[in-house]
Amino acid sequence: MVGKRILIVEDEATLGRVLGDALRCAGYDVALATDGIEGLEMFREQHADLVIADIMMPRMDGLSMVEEIRKIDSRVEVLFLSARSGAEDVVEGFRRGGNDYLRKPFSLDELLVRVTALLARHPEDSNNTIIDIGNYRLNSRLWTLSLNGTTRKITARESAILATLARHKGDIVTTTELLTEFWGDDGYYNLRSLNVFISRLRGYLRDDKRIEIQSVRSMGYRMVISRE
Repeated sequence: MVGKRILIVEDEATLGRVLGDALRCAGYDVALATDGIEGLEMFREQHADLVIADIMMPRMDGLSMVEEIRKIDSRVEVLFLSARSGAEDVVEGFRRGGNDYLRKPFSLDELLVRVTALLARHPEDSNNTIIDIGNYRLNSRLWTLSLNGTTRKITARESAILATLARHKGDIVTTTELLTEFWGDDGYYNLRSLNVFISRLRGYLRDDKRIEIQSVRSMGYRMVISRE
């Protein structure tokens, strides 16, 4: 499971650092947030294969955060951490989107075993991960775009938008579809953000002149790859 990305959302700073260090030593790519709002925004921007979330946190609790994360990615694995050990608390954690529940205090060995088990549930499907776009190759799991042996790291959202356009090559993908899928709503400011992302993607693909991301007025975008 080396290379899998884990998002830790824990408001207790010392515990968050300890968990992050342990998981990095085990070979995982780790991001750390300190409350539910920050965790949700980091997930939107960077995505993750596993979310480890405390339940009681300021600004937005872990249960509410995970409910929002599930709207973005229904398949992501979620491990809740909590000092609350009542049966009703465990049931609520699973009801609100958790895959596993670990009561505090816990050992790092137990945490690592549970993380390994959760990440083994959805092995990477290379047929869905690797997408050829003209002369480029997108790895939508690693968020990389390669051309002639040179690889560029892009963001999770850039990768997801590019993968969507490529999988629907020749068809119009509406702005409403893109905004709802990757921003959660189709408001004006999110639309401006989408336009910025499309501009970046056009720049990334500029070395293959056959590729065009077309703007379709009042509708959305369409990827076209010519044969010449």
